Amino acid sequence: MQNIITNTFSTRQKTSLKCLGNDEKNLLLYIEKRLNKIFQEEIDSYDSIFCKVSERVIHKMALFLSGIKTRSCSIGIAGETASGKSTIALDIINTLETFAQEYCVDNLITRINTDDYYYDRSDMVKAAGSFAEFAKHYDLDVPEALELSLMKEHIKQLLDGDTVYLPKYDMSGTAIRTDNVTRAVPAKIIISEGLFTLTEKVVDAFDFKIYVDVSAKTQKERFYKRAAERNLGASTDEVYKNASGKAKIYIHPTIENADVILSGEADREAYKHFVNKILNLVREIHFKSVLLYS
Repeated sequence: MQNIITNTFSTRQKTSLKCLGNDEKNLLLYIEKRLNKIFQEEIDSYDSIFCKVSERVIHKMALFLSGIKTRSCSIGIAGETASGKSTIALDIINTLETFAQEYCVDNLITRINTDDYYYDRSDMVKAAGSFAEFAKHYDLDVPEALELSLMKEHIKQLLDGDTVYLPKYDMSGTAIRTDNVTRAVPAKIIISEGLFTLTEKVVDAFDFKIYVDVSAKTQKERFYKRAAERNLGASTDEVYKNASGKAKIYIHPTIENADVILSGEADREAYKHFVNKILNLVREIHFKSVLLYS
């Protein structure tokens, strides 16, 4: 595969090195060199998990890994329905939690579920007589159906070190949202995934913006398989048509906001393997007192 690390280094990023001491600068450059190697090896591999990587991601990641940037970091993962974003997010979370358990790292990761920010529409469901009737006249496949401004506020609070209480949305068909339910503590990594995670109202809350891309053929196959499991029956075609149509308007354009584009069709083990390579570098930096030079 060709080199798809895009060079988007800003002058500000380059000149920021001038503000660092020699030890910090050497450590940062060492980590960037190692990260470039790790990313490029994956990009050049068969069936790579990457479709695009912005170079600013590597620089920013190095700032966090080196400890120069001391606050928590936030990761936003978006993609169309059945793209694989939820599976990828869970694989990343599980891999990080395994690492945290091994090294007794407290509060490594906190997950924000984007779907929990759907507005409460339980009164409308009751008035319609059923969720199915409600859904005929209320579109859940647009960003305006979610209170993304509240989600952004919660992420910012967590990054500032504050404990917050998150809402919980009932996905069983009641459209009930209960606020201040789930206690979320500040963690080293705040991660969120969802259809509208990279849309305008919330995208600025994330340090690392990831879009999961998938072919239309694979996406449709996955959607119809999921629909059968959920017994959508005769409404499947209509639901798919609406979801895919709205995705072209509201979701796919947010790929422009992403600094990493992942393939939603790569092997699941490949994502875990890549995260473990990054964690191996973390071990090297923080647990083996590595030299600053290769």
